[in-house]
Amino acid sequence: MYNKEDKILIIGAGGQIGIELVQELSLLYGSSNVIAADLKPIEALEVNPFEKLDVLDKDALLGVIKKHKISHVYLLAALLSATGEQNPMFAWKLNMEGLFNVLDLAKEKHISRVYWPSSIAVFGPTTPRINTPQYTVMEPTTVYGISKQAGERWCEWYFHKYGVDVRSLRYPGLIGWKSAPGGGTTDYAVHIFHEALKNKTYECFLSADTALPMMHMEDAIRATIEIMHAPAENIKIRGSYNLAGISFTPEQIAAEIKKHIPDFTITYKTDFRQDIANSWPQSILEDEARNDWKWSAKYNLPSLVKNMLQNLA
Repeated sequence: MYNKEDKILIIGAGGQIGIELVQELSLLYGSSNVIAADLKPIEALEVNPFEKLDVLDKDALLGVIKKHKISHVYLLAALLSATGEQNPMFAWKLNMEGLFNVLDLAKEKHISRVYWPSSIAVFGPTTPRINTPQYTVMEPTTVYGISKQAGERWCEWYFHKYGVDVRSLRYPGLIGWKSAPGGGTTDYAVHIFHEALKNKTYECFLSADTALPMMHMEDAIRATIEIMHAPAENIKIRGSYNLAGISFTPEQIAAEIKKHIPDFTITYKTDFRQDIANSWPQSILEDEARNDWKWSAKYNLPSLVKNMLQNLA
């Protein structure tokens, strides 16, 4: 259940997840109650109140929260896996200090609920790669993954120590058509649709048989809103919940695209992102999310490909 009187702040609203999350939450709460915050204005979100905000500036963050009487914060600002490897110290600073700023304000009762996304990047090469369970070995090899693993532990600590109502999902690769991807290892699964429609060919930076868990953005947004609206007693995990999505390879998604665009071709030229992908799970179990707050995904690979091609066309 949710209260329509809640005031929502989405930090990092201009990103791949943020734009769609602002739009969906605006349908529930009204545009005036969903405040978009980012480092620069966002054309796609002109109907929402906008705040120019750096999450590393805690005083400015508190000012925005007080100004709009914010109750719920969705903290999406982060440097992702591939981008983070190119700027590791800033990735760590942004991903960790931003989280601390929000958790501290929740601890001080300025806000009542926090959403913070984790990622399959928390897993590593020693993690079981097939049907990765909720509880398993986690030895991430990227700065992004290290920051997300640390963030999960801090979220859990703030919940147990201070009662902070923080909720989190481990996103797989996210595939949506409304915005550009943000520098992740799974971005090929978005780029491939643009290139298929534009040039009928795509050069993939991962090998043909690299299986990774993916999810349609609609499912990811719905999961995010559902976990935030679930009764607190149903949220048993205060680190982060596994989300499984759909596991497929570049070869498999290309074959599905060819059913719609018969002359589409794909080639492969791997780069540093291949090593990152090789350290991540190929498929994931999501039993806890299904049991605790009744999560269920809508899209499979054929319906995802059809939806992406129709909307991008």
